[in-house]
Amino acid sequence: MDCVTTSPANVVALDLSLLRGNVKSPLKARLLWVSAIYSSAASWAQVKAKLAEEAALILHESSAISFGSFKLTSGLDSPYYIDMRLIPSYPEKFNKICEIYCKLVKEEVEDFDKVAGVPTAGIPFATLVAFKLKKPFIYVRKRLRVHGQLKTIEGVLRRGEKVLLVDDLVSTGDSALKTVEAVREAGGVVNDVVVLVDREQGAEELLSKAGVRLHALMKVTEAIDILLKKGLLSRQAYDIVINYVKARG
Repeated sequence: MDCVTTSPANVVALDLSLLRGNVKSPLKARLLWVSAIYSSAASWAQVKAKLAEEAALILHESSAISFGSFKLTSGLDSPYYIDMRLIPSYPEKFNKICEIYCKLVKEEVEDFDKVAGVPTAGIPFATLVAFKLKKPFIYVRKRLRVHGQLKTIEGVLRRGEKVLLVDDLVSTGDSALKTVEAVREAGGVVNDVVVLVDREQGAEELLSKAGVRLHALMKVTEAIDILLKKGLLSRQAYDIVINYVKARG
């Protein structure tokens, strides 16, 4: 099933083409142009907020977000844990999440040739997103393959091709950055990384320094705000996560 969206930007482009032919005053045309652009931005912000709400509820329904005391791969303790590896076990939810990824990509990412999955949790999502967007898929191995062809990139990557990275979430950004570097070393160009959740632990700043834009559907504070308002998270758990994020932001 393909990802089909109606982009606010496309609607605005149509309106602007009409304005150019019907508005004689240059100043009035300019004001209408600016107004239309701001209207488009506001529309996407509203759509994105709705998509974030849908995604947060899916995380809750599939037990992909938990609250308590957890040890992260970095060795740090965390009062919450997001395990999006559970999502593909629910086909309808998996498809919906990937549809959301598609909409995010179509609105925020301008130009790319291929989709790559960040190992390992990002690979299932990147695979389906690439299929829906009708883009070739590749992925990066965590370790160099030591048999057959010795390589870190699986799939066909030609020098100069623009690669969009897809991951489930980002924390500090280290994993995403390693994938960026691996693709670049293989001759690819990486300008954008798309994730569902930003844990707000410095990933955006780290990737920005490497010349990469981070596109997150939602920040973790936005996700828990949604759950709190829906009565799915206690105020105590909410406050603990908020304080945790503030201390590490």
